[in-house]
Amino acid sequence: MKSTLRTVRLALAEPLRISRSTMAARDAVWLTVEHDGLRGHGEAVTSVYYGLGTAALVRLLGAVDLSRFPDPESALEALRTEQWPDGDLPPAVTAAVESALLDLAGKRAGLPVHRLLGAAAPPIAATARTLGITTPARAAAQARHLVASGFEIIKVKAGTPDPEDDVERVRVIRDAAPRARLLLDPNGAWSVAQADTLLPRFAALGVEAVEQPVAPGDPDALAALAERAPLPVIADEDAVNLADVRRLAGRVHGVNVKLAKCGGVHAALRIRDAIEGSGTALMLGCLTASTLGLAPAVHLADRARWTDLDGHLLLAHDPWAGIGGADGTVRASDRPGLGIEEVAAREDVA
Repeated sequence: MKSTLRTVRLALAEPLRISRSTMAARDAVWLTVEHDGLRGHGEAVTSVYYGLGTAALVRLLGAVDLSRFPDPESALEALRTEQWPDGDLPPAVTAAVESALLDLAGKRAGLPVHRLLGAAAPPIAATARTLGITTPARAAAQARHLVASGFEIIKVKAGTPDPEDDVERVRVIRDAAPRARLLLDPNGAWSVAQADTLLPRFAALGVEAVEQPVAPGDPDALAALAERAPLPVIADEDAVNLADVRRLAGRVHGVNVKLAKCGGVHAALRIRDAIEGSGTALMLGCLTASTLGLAPAVHLADRARWTDLDGHLLLAHDPWAGIGGADGTVRASDRPGLGIEEVAAREDVA
């Protein structure tokens, strides 16, 4: 199998502000794996939080050696059984490689990825759409537009220096979209004392669940907060890998699984199996990425209680298409592989 890389810049339609940063663009590295005249594609995006820059992604993806496998199917079996990769390959890199292999294997079999994973019908799910930290007037206008476009779920970023700003923003969003399901995500910005004070107020505004309200690093504190919270608490930054999730299973109401965070589709399925029957539900999340980066997760969308797969919708221009989402619903294709296609010429980043 032959591999090639391409680096592109993904600009956001508008800067996205969360509690710890503001992002206007990020780089993506596209991996293409070719075998017997067919090609499979995967994407890894840069992340300051996870310490992955463009050069590191290029180096790490370029060092992945698939020559030990005769075909993509054998490589995927090694991933599924955790016999490969060797060493400490970052999860985002493993996820991108797995994506390309799944895409290629699906094309070779004439089957969509969800069929390779055991689902008979193409998964379809209502996705949340993220609203960054902004003014109340802007937030209300955005919420009205999203509801008019078909969105049923709105995720509100929180964690401003003055929590009253967050409360006011959620209040005006609720007024603008009274029937929308609201999720809240402070990205770990609150202390436990702040969370205890604020969560009842957000529950009264009809917020359905909150992601990672307190700083990561003390999962026991997060679990204790979840036990007394008036609304479901979903672990995100405290639930990176399978070991983290096993520690929290049955102690929080949900875990946010991002393929770039856990290591890909098979890693996500292992997490799903680990929490089954525990009372902890699965949320499928994402980083801001193109349709290529999100497509593997969309093929799992029927397995989640909450679906937050809107990263491609935040872009000024998505260079791939095939999973929908602009109407509030993401859909896996029934075409072979990931079922997506490139829709514009790619532009290298110097």
